[in-house]
Amino acid sequence: MNRARVAIVTFGCRANQYESDLMRGLLASRFDVLDGVGTGPTADEPVDVWILNACTVTGLADRKARQAARRLRREHPDALVIVVGCLANAVEQGLTDFSDAHLLAGNAWKGHIVTVVEKALSGARGLLPPTAAMPAAEERSTGPSGRVRAFLRIQDGCARACAYCRATQVRGEPRSKPIPDVLEEAEDLVRAGFPELVVTGIDLAQYTPPSGSLADAVRAILAIEGLVRFRLASVNVSGITADLVEAFASDERACPHFHVPLQSGDDRVLQRMARGYRVDDYMKRIALLRQGLPEATFGTDLIVGFPGEDDTAFENTCRIVETVGYANLHAFRFSPRPGTRAATFDGVVPEATKRARAEALDTRWHETLRPILDKRIGTTQHVLVEERREGVWRGYTRDYIHVRFTSHEEIPIGCTRPVRVTGAQPEHLEGTDDKRANAH
Repeated sequence: MNRARVAIVTFGCRANQYESDLMRGLLASRFDVLDGVGTGPTADEPVDVWILNACTVTGLADRKARQAARRLRREHPDALVIVVGCLANAVEQGLTDFSDAHLLAGNAWKGHIVTVVEKALSGARGLLPPTAAMPAAEERSTGPSGRVRAFLRIQDGCARACAYCRATQVRGEPRSKPIPDVLEEAEDLVRAGFPELVVTGIDLAQYTPPSGSLADAVRAILAIEGLVRFRLASVNVSGITADLVEAFASDERACPHFHVPLQSGDDRVLQRMARGYRVDDYMKRIALLRQGLPEATFGTDLIVGFPGEDDTAFENTCRIVETVGYANLHAFRFSPRPGTRAATFDGVVPEATKRARAEALDTRWHETLRPILDKRIGTTQHVLVEERREGVWRGYTRDYIHVRFTSHEEIPIGCTRPVRVTGAQPEHLEGTDDKRANAH
């Protein structure tokens, strides 16, 4: 009997990307799993079951999943469409409707994805009932196919309950993977050939294993022989500690780039968001990082047009963007999510104002990014090569600056290459393979 062919399409955060890798590994024992499908609902070969690992953090995320499901059912009428993850949890809790999939299964089902697919193939339809999640200690990802960077999720869930966010509702209470299990999974990924590991979670600041801390987990991973680079994904303000900075400063394989969500640069808006910190707290943690890691670069997330954000509050946010000087920045227009407190707040900002502020913020950010990129011109940057596209090699520096460069040599994907930077574009550097550096 032929094995069913299964493909996974991933939406949303790095935790979702990790969980898609986890599901691929579990499914491979029972089905033929297509590699490299990525984030678009397409495949070159026939597929029997499409799994949409869907996000519900914004209204746009819901729409993307809905559009993908409808397209798949239209273009692949004989295939089954399964939605798993946060969007399915939102349906379960009555926060949204989704009738465009044959079967829906919440986040806890990801560790039992083989059962989910078998149920769908046996005729199950609608929403699967809640189930127990796979224990964090048992989760293992085999890593993404064809990539050099593997995600390692060590934390799930959130107890922060920000006023605008569904994570507490759809992800549940925080849970942390014990450090010995983190180390075992990290070692397997390095042995599998991934030169770079990125530790991720729904909120790494809430990583509380039975023994140890986030800094201890970092040190354990950095002890692995063969690891080339290590990064943290997004980490909230309270997770930036002196111990963590010391752990990063102790090993050059620990990449000095920190994505620290700000969300707003205005204290009054932060209070309405229930973020639990003030702007001064945020800036002190940035200063702590810069003191211990002078070469550090930063990324952030911002919400534009949160209820009550006036022109002064928006200007305060822009001022922090200019003060910090972010290497990367993600700005989201506020999207009210049913079931969250912010969905009922007064002071609603008109959509036209949100769009104008998002555009203005993007302009201000690029004005501050340009000097960060320009001062690299003429320097040699060590780039972890991730792909070759249209004759140009692409990758990232240790501090997460995107670089595109040319070379007359064939360069293995996954190697670190010295690149002489010759120019800067709005969001990346350009250069050439530095032969002089290669000679040393």
